[in-house]
Amino acid sequence: MNHRGTHVLRLDALARVEGEAALHLRVDAGTVVETRLRIYEPPRFFEALLAGRGHTEAPDITARICGICPIAYQMSACRAIENACGVTVDGPLADLRRLLYCGEWIESHTLHIYLLHAPDFLGHADVVGLARGQRAAVERGLRLKQAGNAILEQLGGRPIHPVNVRVGGFYRTPAPTELRPLAARLRQAREDALETVRWVAAFTFPEAVCDHDLLALCDPGRYAIDSGTPAVMAVQGGNPALREFALSDYDQHVQEEHVRHSTALTAMLDGRRFLTGPLARYAINGRWLHPVAAEAAREAGLGDPAAGAVCDNPFRSIVVRAVEVVHAVEEALRIIDRYEQPPRPAVDVPPRSAVGAGATEAPRGLLYHRYALTEDGTLTEARIVPPTAQNQTAIEEDVRRAVQARLDSAGPAADDEELAHLCERAIRNHDPCISCAAHFLDLTVVRA
Repeated sequence: MNHRGTHVLRLDALARVEGEAALHLRVDAGTVVETRLRIYEPPRFFEALLAGRGHTEAPDITARICGICPIAYQMSACRAIENACGVTVDGPLADLRRLLYCGEWIESHTLHIYLLHAPDFLGHADVVGLARGQRAAVERGLRLKQAGNAILEQLGGRPIHPVNVRVGGFYRTPAPTELRPLAARLRQAREDALETVRWVAAFTFPEAVCDHDLLALCDPGRYAIDSGTPAVMAVQGGNPALREFALSDYDQHVQEEHVRHSTALTAMLDGRRFLTGPLARYAINGRWLHPVAAEAAREAGLGDPAAGAVCDNPFRSIVVRAVEVVHAVEEALRIIDRYEQPPRPAVDVPPRSAVGAGATEAPRGLLYHRYALTEDGTLTEARIVPPTAQNQTAIEEDVRRAVQARLDSAGPAADDEELAHLCERAIRNHDPCISCAAHFLDLTVVRA
């Protein structure tokens, strides 16, 4: 390989991220001097599409942003609208929402673990190759995903873009007897989830450390999923410190900007790069994991979550996701066991002129919605900040560090094919949901 002048490498067959993107690396005299994750898909303008619509339409419209995490968009939209209208949904309706969200965590995390990420660790190009070598493991993953989909179908009406969610609750709530078949299925899923933790914990992980500030919802007493207050663990500088801020102040802390190389906005947290998602949730909420999930985390080498353990290796995020699947299964079983059907499927949410914000923990991280309403409920403004936009700067830094470490250890022996694969792995650690329509990644390496 020629290390002088300009060298261009194009990799156009990556099908294990959700969306279209390119990565541009510039290496000068063995030093990575520029890393750009270029998201070039045309923007879909959902925020503009919401303007002029009624406040009850937001959950169904925003669900179409993502075919894998529609519940996250529906729940964040519901919370923002209800916040604007001064309505709180609690009791059995809130429990059903959390149960529905558990279903999404199970199916989405499992899809990432088995279909998108595990092949990287086991030397396979895709899940088809993985199935040839480890058929039982892939079948286990499919059973787990089906268990999550069953929850979505039961409560949402269908597993993709559910239609039973509405502002204030649901169009229909199930009787307790309708949830019993889910409990039986989830008990099997518990064993599959625990085996998944053991399986991924045995992978070989590259050495890596991320020191991005961490942002996640914090819901004292329980692991944050569908509610909470934004909490920041500032780790840059080596002295972790935890602080919270009101959700209404989110826009003051998280600033988005447009960069030339990406159609997705990038974000900074109080002027610093940050990461949201499983690593952040585990660091901030780990003490409230279900005991079965906490024990699985300890056995997997993630430390003691009750003592504030932090996982700072992004390649081990797959283990944290597996632990979160265990937690979601146990949480779903707990909710089903104590469930009583509410007297009404939804509470009234009369409109008013106001601005409201809502946030939940999508599998990939904190998802923030803000809406401005008129007196008749017409939406005049919408802001939606997905996890990938918040994580883009951290992903670029993780890629830079991974490539630099390899160049430092291998020097000229590091060929472009090896570096391209390393870049893909570093990106897939964060399961970026670019558009939820996987196509390809172009990797351009410029060497001087």
